[in-house]
Amino acid sequence: MQSIIHLEDISKSYYLGKEPLPVLKGINLDIFKNEYVALMGPSGSGKSTLMNILGCLDSPTSGRYILNGKDVSRMEDNDLAEVRNKEIGFVFQQFNLLPRLTAAENVALPLIYSGVSKKERIERALAVLSKVKLDDRSHHKPNELSGGQCQRVAIARALINNPSIILADEPTGNLDSKTSYEIMDILGKIHTDGNTVILVTHEEDISHFAHRVIRLRDGVVETDKMNEHPATILQTA
Repeated sequence: MQSIIHLEDISKSYYLGKEPLPVLKGINLDIFKNEYVALMGPSGSGKSTLMNILGCLDSPTSGRYILNGKDVSRMEDNDLAEVRNKEIGFVFQQFNLLPRLTAAENVALPLIYSGVSKKERIERALAVLSKVKLDDRSHHKPNELSGGQCQRVAIARALINNPSIILADEPTGNLDSKTSYEIMDILGKIHTDGNTVILVTHEEDISHFAHRVIRLRDGVVETDKMNEHPATILQTA
């Protein structure tokens, strides 16, 4: 089986003055199509740095990153931006919705960069909002939505370009327990529909929804284990 993500000896260092500060120290990793992976690790483990590299938001200092058959390790910023827009759907803890736009307009935003007409953008946004059960709130702005509804809008925006990978960074971090499980239920359905889902979290109960859990510590992979009994049933607080 061919990997959708192949990391080969990935290292990343930042500089304090002239002194390099190694954050990732030779990560070797394969993630396959339609996997559901949780990426975990304590503060300072390199988890956020690895997420930025996986999401093509940053480039490694050394090593190779093959994404869907393309070596993105040394791509220029413009090329990385194009890869991000086509291959990766992002879901963030802070939602990152534009306050003056409606839910539908926020969801349609990535399509502007793909040259899609306004009419088609809104049609596709409404279709995706329907998948996250928010079509009845499509004309509402973020300040008229609950936190859970805002996160569903963000998930719909991540899906709008039919990406290969959904990368969710602490998607339940700002939500109460009941709403968190509702969001995980939606991500589970997205995985069932065929998407590769990578979930970055520090919450053990949230990681139980993933089928594979990768733990980082001190810039290396500490453990990489399959979850024998992933959570699938919506829970309540």
